[in-house]
Amino acid sequence: MINRQAVYHQPLSQFAYAPAEYCLTIRLQTAKQDLCKCTLYYGDRVDPLPQVKFRAKGMEKVASDERFDYYEVTIRSELDRICYYFELEASDEKLYLYAGILATYLPSERSEYYQYPFIRREELSDVPRWLKEAVVYNIFPDSFASAKREISGQSETLLDEKSGQTLHTRLGGTLRGIIANLDYIANLGFNCLYLNPIFTAAEYHRYDLLDYYHVSPNLGTDSDFRELVQAAHALGMHVIIDGVFNHCSWYFFAFDDVVKNGEKSRYKDWFYKLEFPVVRPENGEKPSYSCFAYEPKMPKLNSSNPEVRAYFLDVCRYWLEEFDVDGWRLDVANEVDKDFWREFRKVAKRTKPDSVLIAEIWESAERWLQGDMFDSTMNYDFRKNCRDFLASGKINGSEFNSRLISMNWRYPFPMVQGQLNLLDSHDVSRFRSLCLCPERFYLAEICLFTSIGAPCVFYGDELGMQGETEYTWRGAMPWQQAVSDERELFRQLISLRKRNACLIDGRLRVLDYDDKGKFVFARELGKWSVVVALNASEQESDAFMRLPETKPTLSYGYDASTRKMTAYGYAVWEVEE
Repeated sequence: MINRQAVYHQPLSQFAYAPAEYCLTIRLQTAKQDLCKCTLYYGDRVDPLPQVKFRAKGMEKVASDERFDYYEVTIRSELDRICYYFELEASDEKLYLYAGILATYLPSERSEYYQYPFIRREELSDVPRWLKEAVVYNIFPDSFASAKREISGQSETLLDEKSGQTLHTRLGGTLRGIIANLDYIANLGFNCLYLNPIFTAAEYHRYDLLDYYHVSPNLGTDSDFRELVQAAHALGMHVIIDGVFNHCSWYFFAFDDVVKNGEKSRYKDWFYKLEFPVVRPENGEKPSYSCFAYEPKMPKLNSSNPEVRAYFLDVCRYWLEEFDVDGWRLDVANEVDKDFWREFRKVAKRTKPDSVLIAEIWESAERWLQGDMFDSTMNYDFRKNCRDFLASGKINGSEFNSRLISMNWRYPFPMVQGQLNLLDSHDVSRFRSLCLCPERFYLAEICLFTSIGAPCVFYGDELGMQGETEYTWRGAMPWQQAVSDERELFRQLISLRKRNACLIDGRLRVLDYDDKGKFVFARELGKWSVVVALNASEQESDAFMRLPETKPTLSYGYDASTRKMTAYGYAVWEVEE
């Protein structure tokens, strides 16, 4: 008997989405090893004939975890209005699934089938092509470089004439330092820069913004940034900048006016939950206003206010239009009014149609990735899953498989292609510091560059940077004092990703895993595939049987004659069937 409780499908979601016009991808979840066959029937939902003429297409089982099987099919036809149902066959039973009903018979009216009302081009689940092909290098500007292959490491202060505030640096990085080292980044193979905040701000991290229209003077000039973007574009790199629109500095002009003028301030509605008089708290006192987390220096902006919206929508336009940046990474995006983001997207896409919007959302972001707000999110789940399997061995291959399915199936496939996959960032410990041994770090990097999504590397990972506290994980780029030099591994992985379309457009199929550290998967595209075998175990494994006969493109500790792999070994093949 078919396990009815395990059957799941949700229309107009990641289980039924349009990746292109006249194209629909349909997914279904069932109990593991429950069905022997699954078929999708689809037809014209506005067929003028009394009965809809349904067409059949078999669904492929594309993934399995400990509890479920996952089926998928993509249909391409002349239809843009579709109704559909499923036929589920087990060895001893056949059922039909339509509109949430499992039955042994089909409905009498066409409205009772699942519906995809209309495939609108404005609602297609897709992202700009260049984001899918991006290999991102994330720079924390204060920490990267002050000159060619150099970081001063000097903390300095500078009085900002416009705001009257003292601006701080910690390690002395500048925009000209980044310009001087673009050749280094390009030589590794990266084709996209993501810069943490560059606008005028008091603290070294620059998330407490004073001026959204100018580069922070202690980082450089507006002209320096224009030159940086132009130089990066000349090298084939896109540039993404950090946008902080959830909060600002407590000396931002509007908040400063509220402090000075109280309820008479014309900006009093620009902020959240103000209590008058508004006072900048001292000695750890609780602020009388809402702020980012519990940081009183960063009062929370009211993004529902029309004036606030107008101001920051112009900021969005300004940097895309005047400096030709290619997109925004948007800080604390899940705390900002969603209608603001919808308007933000319209402005961004109208100004630069192929610009991208990447949200900082640490949890699952289905609600924000429906084509009306963001193109992508920072995929911290990727980091978490790699940490627990590849860095610490906290979970085994079977559990890692389940987590990958959950992660990759929560969005339509084109949206997963645009996810910003990362192992570390300015907000978390360096991944290498979490690894029980250096070899585990290599496994994670291989997984990063061969998984679905755009790999994002935090500056210095290629030179072995470590750190488990804020100042250390945002430490100075070790230009002359690398902990270890992994640049060649990064070059090889980036080159592999760039030359093999499987790693951009190929579906991920898990081939093998065990209850220890074995994990084998493939990225498949037509007759081509890239096969990746990892042994995240401290013991040699001789259980690697479903592997290509050819010589691996990359490998460590793999013996093709015996099919054994040493502890923390890996092998990567490029295969043509």
